[in-house]
Amino acid sequence: MKTAVFMGIIFYSLTILIHFLIISKRIPFTWVNGGRSESFAEQLPISIISIVISIIGVVFTIIVGRIKPYKWRVIPVICWFLVVLWSFGFIQQLFGTPFEVMVCSLILLIGVISNLRMAIEKV
Repeated sequence: MKTAVFMGIIFYSLTILIHFLIISKRIPFTWVNGGRSESFAEQLPISIISIVISIIGVVFTIIVGRIKPYKWRVIPVICWFLVVLWSFGFIQQLFGTPFEVMVCSLILLIGVISNLRMAIEKV
């Protein structure tokens, strides 16, 4: 479980880092979102929302790592939902920009594996 939590924290931290790099214009906004954002102003709210979601994900991951199995039945359901969500995101990344294929897909794979391990161990 410790490994799954560590991987989850790495996953969300890297996601936050990527979006901070986009906001600070170190990474071009055309490299993410499938290259569909036509301007930085269009990409900015997407990056901010992604950072907020990732912060919530870090908190959730830490909570999951600290509670005892079988205590909360909703935790495995949320973990399985995240497995499906991040798996879908992984597939989308494979059809995205070269940066998304080479970097973001690997980061999402870490998220899928992390949540899958947490879901299996919390059942």
